[in-house]
Amino acid sequence: MSLFHRFAAVSVCACLSAALAIPQQQPPKAPANPQDPTTPLIRTTTTEVIVPVTVTDDKGKFVTDLKAPDFRILDEGKPQKIEFFSHAEKQPIVVGFLLDTSNANKIHWKRFLEAAKDLVWNLLPGDKKYSGYLITYSNEAEIAVNTTSDPEKITARMDKLKPGGGAALYDAVYKACTTRDLVKGEPYDPRRIIIVIGDGHNSAGTKTLNEVVELAQRSQATIYGISTMAFGFANDDKENLERLATETGGHVEYPLNANVYKNTSGYLSNPQDAGNYALVVGTGAYEAEILRGITDSIASISGEITTQYVLRYVPDTDPEEKTRPFRRIKVVIPALPNVKMHYRLGYWPNGVPGGAPASGQ
Repeated sequence: MSLFHRFAAVSVCACLSAALAIPQQQPPKAPANPQDPTTPLIRTTTTEVIVPVTVTDDKGKFVTDLKAPDFRILDEGKPQKIEFFSHAEKQPIVVGFLLDTSNANKIHWKRFLEAAKDLVWNLLPGDKKYSGYLITYSNEAEIAVNTTSDPEKITARMDKLKPGGGAALYDAVYKACTTRDLVKGEPYDPRRIIIVIGDGHNSAGTKTLNEVVELAQRSQATIYGISTMAFGFANDDKENLERLATETGGHVEYPLNANVYKNTSGYLSNPQDAGNYALVVGTGAYEAEILRGITDSIASISGEITTQYVLRYVPDTDPEEKTRPFRRIKVVIPALPNVKMHYRLGYWPNGVPGGAPASGQ
């Protein structure tokens, strides 16, 4: 077990307090082969919306003692009745680990490979209630390990990976929502999570950002990101990863940002040919701060996933109202107006045209 694994596992175990979903109407299985052109398209109407909500205070600490009456949900501004609320332990999840194996990740490849493996071990403890899959992307996106409850299958495949080529990020998100094996009960029990470990760059593939954001929203998947972009490098694609996360209810961690250097003496005061992002070899300061940053990011992502409140409601809408293509959601906690919340921005009333089923199917 790596140092990342030991440290992050302790952090996550300390904050394991997730929602236990209760049995309810299950969506039907997706087509056996969604890429088969003869497969009928799935076109359905949402009957229930699931809204995972993360609540933190002004110091970034999780607020974990709220009850159902504390929350209000607005659907296009209209108050909704919360039909289901949970914040119990050990909520089932299915997690997609999307790993950027492009040339851009060569600098810190070993560090982020260890981080990815630790996330797998933390979120997939070997219980069948927790499933995951691995999608790698460089010039093409590939389902490297299909949906499984065995973390060793995923980590063993990760050990064989080497970075090289471009980055088909959007194709990877598309595959996560359409072509991997489903778990019975998605997206309610288990919930759908996607974690992108990459820099947000997309230089290959056929899908667009708008396409995959909409697809993820329709599939009710929450996307998180761990940025692999090292401090000191320009990243024009940062907004891509941010949009994937924020518009689906997740967020992005930046373990290699300027905080890596905040306690390190000599940063920017000793310029060198290798660049100011590289600290003096042999001091140990750089490696220690990198380790700290990545470990904190693992704990933050894992902690958020496992401490969320889960709300569900059946939209109370006027049957004569013209159907909106995308319905906006707002979650408020009247008694705590200053807390920070992460939740999905809204939902599409119609189901996913093909691939993994959306809510209420």
